[in-house]
Amino acid sequence: MKRTPFYDYMAERGGKFVDFAGWEMPISFGSVIDEHNHTRQHGGLFDVSHMGRLKITGRHARRLLERALTRRVSDMKPRTCRYGLICNEQGGVKDDVIVYRFDDHWLLVVNASNREKIIEHLQTLTPSTDAVPNGKFVVDIEDQTESTGMVAVQGPRVMEMIGKFSKEVPTLKRYAFCTKNLLIVKMIISRTGYTGEDGVEVILNASMANMAIKLLLKDQADTADSIKPCGLGARDTLRIEAGMPLYGHELDEHTDPIAAGLDFAVSLDKDADENGESFVGLESLKKIAAAGPARRLVGLAVEGKRTPRQGMEVKSGEKVVGQITSGCLSPTLGHPIAMAYVDAEASEVDDTVSIELGSSAVGATVVALPFYKRPKA
Repeated sequence: MKRTPFYDYMAERGGKFVDFAGWEMPISFGSVIDEHNHTRQHGGLFDVSHMGRLKITGRHARRLLERALTRRVSDMKPRTCRYGLICNEQGGVKDDVIVYRFDDHWLLVVNASNREKIIEHLQTLTPSTDAVPNGKFVVDIEDQTESTGMVAVQGPRVMEMIGKFSKEVPTLKRYAFCTKNLLIVKMIISRTGYTGEDGVEVILNASMANMAIKLLLKDQADTADSIKPCGLGARDTLRIEAGMPLYGHELDEHTDPIAAGLDFAVSLDKDADENGESFVGLESLKKIAAAGPARRLVGLAVEGKRTPRQGMEVKSGEKVVGQITSGCLSPTLGHPIAMAYVDAEASEVDDTVSIELGSSAVGATVVALPFYKRPKA
């Protein structure tokens, strides 16, 4: 398995490691619930270096991204980033991504398990005319995943901590980024995250990663409210509470973004490029949107104490109407929650269903996503 630039830092602090998409990643540092609550109340530091980072340059870089992504990117201003999807011709999701626009290049952050698939997909996309050499886009795709590191720092105390080093970062708007030389280390700092909390994600050179984190946190007293390392277990429960989809659970190549409630990330009116082409999957998604999806992603508030797991059946009466995609005991809400795809007729808020847990069934109520929203400052 590969190790991230932060492996030693996380190991020294008691990380318990597991194989995640070929990377040795910390799943927890003792208690997932404690790490979850600490992130909600104070701040958590997550190693997310396993995520793929692809630098895209060249004369046709923008055109390639417009062809690949469901969301329009040509109107992005430099130093902003945007959530989008890469689909197949049937409208199924190949990956969900974050695209960063720089002055002279783009950066695509992709899921760890999909990195090689997405690189291959981008390399095979071609326009339908011979307007460019050999019928291919003039683009260079540089995989920077192993030469860089990436951490997410999330929670209500994060901006206060970063404000000690930079006055600019706390003023960033959501989905904006800056490039800073902090602590003699060049960093890309974006106001993004996957927990439902305020915070940032930081990309930096792998050789400087451990030093940078130690310097960034060195003035912190080891107190109850300090920012602490957290594992992927807490990251998962946090994102479920925030209603954020995870590839392999809520998203896959047989699931379209309309059913997933990600309409905002699909530009059905995206203009064709100079060769008359728009993004892959557009025509299929137009048909799905016009007819309405046959199933929808919903939140479920679950009775009792048992946690539903991916693949469990959801029923309305005796009829199977759906399937669980993710579930957890919500540390914030104090009861089990789940996300599931259910038939459209069973997807209205306050609809009641049951979940087959094996030898027994429990009741659940459809609720609006997300389950949790951070309090406004």
